[in-house]
Amino acid sequence: MIHSMTGYGKSVVQLPTKKITIELKSLNSKNLDLNARMPSIYREKELFIRKQVAKELVRGKVDFSIYVETTAEDTSTQINKPVVKQYMKQLKEVVEGEATELLKMAVRFPDALNTVREEIDDTEWKTIQNEIDNTLKLIMRYRADEGEVLKTDFDKRIKNIGDLLEKVIVMDPERIEGVRERLRKGVEELREKYDENRFEQELVYYIEKFDITEEKVRLKNHLDYFISAIDSKDSNGKKLGFIAQEIGREINTIGSKSNYAPMQQLVVQMKDELEKIKEQLLNVL
Repeated sequence: MIHSMTGYGKSVVQLPTKKITIELKSLNSKNLDLNARMPSIYREKELFIRKQVAKELVRGKVDFSIYVETTAEDTSTQINKPVVKQYMKQLKEVVEGEATELLKMAVRFPDALNTVREEIDDTEWKTIQNEIDNTLKLIMRYRADEGEVLKTDFDKRIKNIGDLLEKVIVMDPERIEGVRERLRKGVEELREKYDENRFEQELVYYIEKFDITEEKVRLKNHLDYFISAIDSKDSNGKKLGFIAQEIGREINTIGSKSNYAPMQQLVVQMKDELEKIKEQLLNVL
């Protein structure tokens, strides 16, 4: 079954001192374009996270984010009291002001705050890894649901092209007869005597150039192949894109050979359906 590259997944886990939110968003892209945002404490795990995400999502423009909200009296930042006091003492020598105002200025100066580097707890990291897995499952489910919507649309449009092809097949004998009559009428208007047998030979040769039997057969095969590829186990948007190119090639050849306005109108309709398929294929994994 096919999967869309568009997806969204979000997971929230409550730890003793913090709430962690993991979010994944993806859009279509030729390759995997992964943008990861996370607090510095988790940067050492970024490579593992990228491998974990890439293994599941394969392709797409992906935004991965970890948000941390502290929920307890636990902070890695502390006031450097001796430094702040020294700043305030110096400020008093320069300006007159209340202690609160001097403090507001002092804490903005360098080294006024000490940040203690946190270390990742193994238990915490295992919990986060599990939540990343859960988020990946959510986004894959989203992609699968979107894929079902795309499949329904593809089935409809491939059927439309098939129905138009059937009309082309029914119309083809009438088209050939029309070409034959136009040529015969053109020769007769010359008011010249001609060898009937030779004329028939030349007519057959000329009409063969307008024959679309092979194109009709190949187009039907490509349409069937497209449907079977959609229903295959793996999602392969690139493969479907190649098949769509072959479908377009046969449609274009039929249009260039038809030399018959009613058939060319059907070809235009087939091209319109195919363009809509190609647009949607950009979203298929």
